[in-house]
Amino acid sequence: MAGTNENKRLCMRGRPWLWLILSLVGVVLDQISKWLCVLYLEPVGSVTLIPGLLKLTYLHNEGAAFGSLSDHRWIFMIFSTVAIIGVTFYLLFLSEQNRWLRASLALIISGGIGNMIDRISLGYVIDMIDFYGIWPYIFNVADSFVCVGAGMMVLYCVMELYREYQQGKAAPSGEAPSESDGEDQ
Repeated sequence: MAGTNENKRLCMRGRPWLWLILSLVGVVLDQISKWLCVLYLEPVGSVTLIPGLLKLTYLHNEGAAFGSLSDHRWIFMIFSTVAIIGVTFYLLFLSEQNRWLRASLALIISGGIGNMIDRISLGYVIDMIDFYGIWPYIFNVADSFVCVGAGMMVLYCVMELYREYQQGKAAPSGEAPSESDGEDQ
């Protein structure tokens, strides 16, 4: 069993492009959800799934997150493009060999690309998830990927800081902590 897990780790470590496949799957899921939204939800506008909590509501979002920057669409598109390219470059060439970090980057990339496809092809982003009982904004699957990926990245950073702190406490005063500790967690 241990050999099998080690083989999987080496496969993912040596082939960061596999994480781009995860991003592609996320983009496809986002675009399918938006296609279904246009097909079935646009004609009716809104469908309540859980009364007082969750609806699917068809919405054109011409701005950034939560409709902000709607008058500055091109600036936001340029920033998004640079960010997607930067995160992709980091994922492929610079990120350490940690599945948690790479999964978070892959989610951020997929969400960014999913919304960018809408902005380029439609001029707006299709939103549909409406927690109307607790959250005033309507969002989509791509937005969820970006937020979950960013949350995972923050958690990863906190865990790494804590690990480094613990290693610093445990190391004798003259020794530096080993760089290989904590890889591929």
